Amino acid sequence: MKAVLIGVGQAGGKLTQRMAEFDAKMGFNAIQGALAVNSARADLQSLTLDTILIGQERVKGHGVGGDNEMGAKIMDEDAPEVMDALDGRITSEAEALFIVAGLGGGTGSGGAPVLARHLKRIYDIPVYVLGVLPGRSEGSLYQANAGRSLKTVAREADAVLLIDNDAWHATGESVEEGFSKINENIAQRVGLLLAAGEATEGVGESVVDSSEVINTLRGGGIAALGYASAEASPDASENLTVITSVARNALLTGSSLPNAVEAEAALLVIAGKPDRLSRKGVEKARRWLEDETGSMQVRGGDFPLESDRIAALVLVSGVERSPRLAEFMERAKTAHESRPQKRADPAAAFKNDELDDLF
Repeated sequence: MKAVLIGVGQAGGKLTQRMAEFDAKMGFNAIQGALAVNSARADLQSLTLDTILIGQERVKGHGVGGDNEMGAKIMDEDAPEVMDALDGRITSEAEALFIVAGLGGGTGSGGAPVLARHLKRIYDIPVYVLGVLPGRSEGSLYQANAGRSLKTVAREADAVLLIDNDAWHATGESVEEGFSKINENIAQRVGLLLAAGEATEGVGESVVDSSEVINTLRGGGIAALGYASAEASPDASENLTVITSVARNALLTGSSLPNAVEAEAALLVIAGKPDRLSRKGVEKARRWLEDETGSMQVRGGDFPLESDRIAALVLVSGVERSPRLAEFMERAKTAHESRPQKRADPAAAFKNDELDDLF
């Protein structure tokens, strides 16, 4: 899938740069352009990709201090400037736009849904949000911000690919210490998903293409991405069990949103050397995924890749009923209730009516 990335806020900018670097390193050419947008000048100065500073009239380049309502206002006011900066980057080859943002801060959580709304008015390709949830150890402001932002962005974007910060960092490692590793993990996993069908090192029997990613996300709402890999045998017939095992691990233990199993649709991508991929193994893993997710919309295919390992990517969409998501929204609601309430909640998403919408 050829995509253009727009990183919003500090976390979004750093992650966007890491994803662009991974794509260039692997030679996938899936990322057609990348831009970082922020209200804090200092956060942009550390990035090597193209950047744009917003909100200069309001915050003078000092950021919004975690105020996501201010982040939303700034993005709305400066949207024409951001659109102008994107104009030359979004070509006819682009198949999707990805807004990348940490949902706990101010500029990212406030700006991402506003930018999604503006982009959808102009472009006729899908606008997705790659949103990162704050970890449990991060403060109540981040929890409340993320809850409000998630409710809003799930409505504005065509789909939200959600990453739980607690999902992909080492045991015993704090979120703060693990940010770099988390970004590396996200860049690898999402980078492989975008690259599927774009850069092949061989001919697979049933190669995944971008339309299957788009169709899996077509229903909208919340999506999650799982990943797992294992050493491959030179003999394809011996890899039947390997393929089914990595598919199970990708969904059950390697997901960006743990316990997001019941889904409306799913996509299974098996990556590795074509002569080591067992077609029976891929089909068996796909049938298992149908049973496990309860979905009749399970797509599957190969991603030919020069590697001694076999990897599985599992994209699941429509996972709003995930226990992990319900747990997070309850935590966000509690954090929100401890802060002054400005208005009643007009939204009904995620069954947390006490948590008000960002707009």
